[in-house]
Amino acid sequence: RHAPSIDAYGDGGFRLDGERREGSLLILADEARTWPVEALSDLTPESLAPVLEAGRAEVEFLLLGVGARNAMPPRAVREALQRAGIGLEFMDTPAAARLYNVLTAEGRRLALALIAV
Repeated sequence: RHAPSIDAYGDGGFRLDGERREGSLLILADEARTWPVEALSDLTPESLAPVLEAGRAEVEFLLLGVGARNAMPPRAVREALQRAGIGLEFMDTPAAARLYNVLTAEGRRLALALIAV
């Protein structure tokens, strides 16, 4: 298995390994899936259930792209990740998309959640 590469982002979606995907994106265990979070205000512990269920054994940290501008994720989300022993790095979606490609090339075990811009 290999982690999908994010080739481009914008216009409400992403291009992964040359294939366009509409909407927000969650990548866990090198598997990309559609993620039903359209804005930071939609982000809940429930929306991150797959990451929380995977737990520390599979995920060192969650790299979260919060949208066009960096902003603090909701407290309930930060606390749920902390309880699960999963670190959190958050930044604007473009920066997170670029950093994800670097970190996966280094073989890091991370989950990625990107809110589409």
